[in-house]
Amino acid sequence: MQLVLGRVMRATIRAVQVVLRKLGRGSRAVVGRLVRAPRKGSVIVIEFSDGMHEYVTTPVKRVLRLAGREVFYIETVNSRYRLEVRGREVALDGAVGG
Repeated sequence: MQLVLGRVMRATIRAVQVVLRKLGRGSRAVVGRLVRAPRKGSVIVIEFSDGMHEYVTTPVKRVLRLAGREVFYIETVNSRYRLEVRGREVALDGAVGG
């Protein structure tokens, strides 16, 4: 919440549900809410549905996106992943009131 010249600004929270799969054999899918988006040099953070646990990758080296789809291929320092965006929720706009 911000206070600007006596006005309360409204909060906007965007929840993005994703599935992260490590490329290769025998890997399981991680399903949850994307907390930190994939950016070069930064880690990816996905929060599990219980709200208490997170999956954190090593720093990202490269991000590739399939044209016209919500599918990303991500290379980190020591792994490669496929990130699929399952749903976007634009929620809680104006939930903070004063």
